Amino acid sequence: MAKKYEIDGADGLVFLDITATIEERKTFVELVRNIGKELSIPFTVGGGISTAEDVRKLLDAGADKISINSSAVKNPTLISDLAKEFGSQCVVVAIDTKFVNGDDWVHVKGGREITTLKTLEWAQKAEELGAGEILLTSMDGDGTKSGFDLRITQLISENINIPVIASGGAGTVKDFEDVFTLTSATGGLAASIFHFGEINISDLKKELKTKKIAIR
Repeated sequence: MAKKYEIDGADGLVFLDITATIEERKTFVELVRNIGKELSIPFTVGGGISTAEDVRKLLDAGADKISINSSAVKNPTLISDLAKEFGSQCVVVAIDTKFVNGDDWVHVKGGREITTLKTLEWAQKAEELGAGEILLTSMDGDGTKSGFDLRITQLISENINIPVIASGGAGTVKDFEDVFTLTSATGGLAASIFHFGEINISDLKKELKTKKIAIR
């Protein structure tokens, strides 16, 4: 699948072992190594990463960037420690957000557990600590195919100065058009629509270019 996505024109691949934290399992280093051998596009890996040693192993195995979520919430200095050691360009902070009781709250453990952190404040803090990118997943939209959550994506992307990748809810070409024209997100992430061939990446890019959207 990774090889296919590169051929189809994906700008990057994000591999998230989303139950690694809950199951206290380290991301599969060997799988990362095998995928990394097949790719020349940027490869981001996340799940169960909590130390510099974890990061070193994944980078050595072929990852270009690492994504941290629960571990960063638990220990925010991990962001600055990793940024200092490996560079901000390597550190992606993934934020799973859900709208609860009138506000946006950060969730951890694969979106299963609410925290006391407000999403915008945490995104700004992550940037301040040295994150190079935010992967923002709307848990309200995730899996629905009803479109990216434009409200929270715009709120975050217009209030921080690092790239924001929108995630959760992509179902159509129009959803990508909307996220790139109605928010300041720099990327759009999707899974099932690509996995099951509902949308082809090269066709999607051609369509977006006809809408005068600047993409690679």
